[in-house]
Amino acid sequence: MPAQRVVRVIATVAAVAVVLGTGVAWSRVRSFEDGIFHVSSSALGQGGSDGAVDILLVGVDSRTDAHGNPLTPEELAELRVGDDDATNTDTIILVRIPNNGRSATAISIPRDSYVAAPGLDKTKINGVYGATKLETADALFESGMDATQAQARGTEAGREALIKTVADLTGVTVDHYAEVGLLGFSLITDALGGVSVCLREPVYEELSGADFPAGWQKLSGPQALSFVRQRHDLPHGDLDRVRRQQAVMASLAHQVISGKTLSSPATLSRLQAAVQRSVVLSSGWDVMDFITKLQDLAAGKVAFATIPVLEESGWSDDGMHSVVRVDPDQVAEWVGGLLHDTDEGKTEQLAYEREHTTASVFNDTDINGLAAAVSGVLNAKGFGTGTVGNNEAGHVPASQVQATTADDPGAQAVARDLGGLPVVSNDSVPTGAVRVVLADDYTGPGSGLGAGDRAEVAGISGAEDGEGPELPAPSPILTAGSNDPQCVN
Repeated sequence: MPAQRVVRVIATVAAVAVVLGTGVAWSRVRSFEDGIFHVSSSALGQGGSDGAVDILLVGVDSRTDAHGNPLTPEELAELRVGDDDATNTDTIILVRIPNNGRSATAISIPRDSYVAAPGLDKTKINGVYGATKLETADALFESGMDATQAQARGTEAGREALIKTVADLTGVTVDHYAEVGLLGFSLITDALGGVSVCLREPVYEELSGADFPAGWQKLSGPQALSFVRQRHDLPHGDLDRVRRQQAVMASLAHQVISGKTLSSPATLSRLQAAVQRSVVLSSGWDVMDFITKLQDLAAGKVAFATIPVLEESGWSDDGMHSVVRVDPDQVAEWVGGLLHDTDEGKTEQLAYEREHTTASVFNDTDINGLAAAVSGVLNAKGFGTGTVGNNEAGHVPASQVQATTADDPGAQAVARDLGGLPVVSNDSVPTGAVRVVLADDYTGPGSGLGAGDRAEVAGISGAEDGEGPELPAPSPILTAGSNDPQCVN
């Protein structure tokens, strides 16, 4: 039941950023905050030296609201969940808003990521909160503490353990914490008037209640909950579910930050009621300061990504559980590179996807078939296929990638994927296209000279014929800058 927790993001931003685009009185923001359940945690930092704000957004698979009140039988039925108590954190997202307030990056951590956790053996990250809560509460109760107090202390310990686990995995000190339960996503989505999504193919999956046609559609809160809960019958299981969470967040964030849905007092009243019932925030979070940081945040400057994984369908060390295998060093390095560069152009680079670029390849050598081989490599990587043939535009002294500007993200991506070719500006190349010219010095992927063949570039280890295990593709990155939601599995 992941993405419902995702809503918490929007919940918070809705109580804040929302205000900016609609001219709502500052006192109204305060009224949002006053009714929210606050918690304290010694595991939280006080902000990094760069002034960036790092927020851990957690979705808890609970059958209570933020104040501990059980959901009604009618609410449980509408959400298509049972009444079994649970505290799995099926949505875990780290959000950084840099000091300049002009962009934000949200990084998803798959629920099945196999990690080391304080006081626990290696485990799925979504179980850290619940396992720590249970162990702590049971120990305190057995020592004589009142059951209610022991449960409360156990919950505190569960949050602390999750915060520390995320910090250890990513190398980021978490400044603020936000949490929402099952009902929150549905309530906030409905308060915002529903959410627009797009599916590549129709889906029907009974466990989650997902029953949707292909293409663009607008979902109610309960429908959106089914949309983000489904992970069975998806090509990449939990990773596809994460992608759906991000697509929903991007769509909701676009609605919130653009201010198009929050000019109505009735909408704000519904949103306030939803947030106050379903959201938990860490104490000491200055909402007014947070709003100030968001004043320059444009909808298109919110990027969503997923940590790199080694295996999307791996196994735990004891061979008993299916997990998503991750390398903590790789994750920390990747997160560091993603978060520490906070200039205004970073989000555009993050949001770039290979399908946005058409690559033409031209052979300036005597090697027959070289351009076709390299074009195949680029096509396997996800680039569009342009013209393939011999170079008739004048001999080049060295292999190169040509684009309208040298900093074109598509040209930079092609250059990296072909082994680090130089990028040369050429104003005759149309926007959204690149021109690869291969000279006698080319030894990169597709050349057959050992620097990388088509199987390697396509992300396949093993024989050249493609046999062998598939490695997970790099996480696509999307933004909240469009009225048209990106289609997902």
